[in-house]
Amino acid sequence: MEERNSLLKTKEREDHRLKKNKHFSYIYRKGKRKNTKNLTLFTAPSRYRTFKVGISVNKKIGKANVRNKLKRRIREIVRIDNLPKEYNNYIILTREGSQELSFDGLRAQLKELFS
Repeated sequence: MEERNSLLKTKEREDHRLKKNKHFSYIYRKGKRKNTKNLTLFTAPSRYRTFKVGISVNKKIGKANVRNKLKRRIREIVRIDNLPKEYNNYIILTREGSQELSFDGLRAQLKELFS
């Protein structure tokens, strides 16, 4: 029973991710942009009654372990704070310097973007 519940949680979380390149390209072209010092948020309306979030981290940020840590932190902040309030598709684009932010600093910038 425990295993089944953990699979449902994983599946549920995966449903809110943008994965395909064509979806990213569409949102970059048609979406609205909002910036903070270290992050950029692209927003495009969704056809469905759900939201999807994609995270893009440039290789200039650092090696794979640094980029993955940053993505995990952003994913967790979005999950904990229930940041997307509307049914849109979002891409969070990181800039150089974002890897040096603390968890709380990253959280503050993401809340500013989604407000």
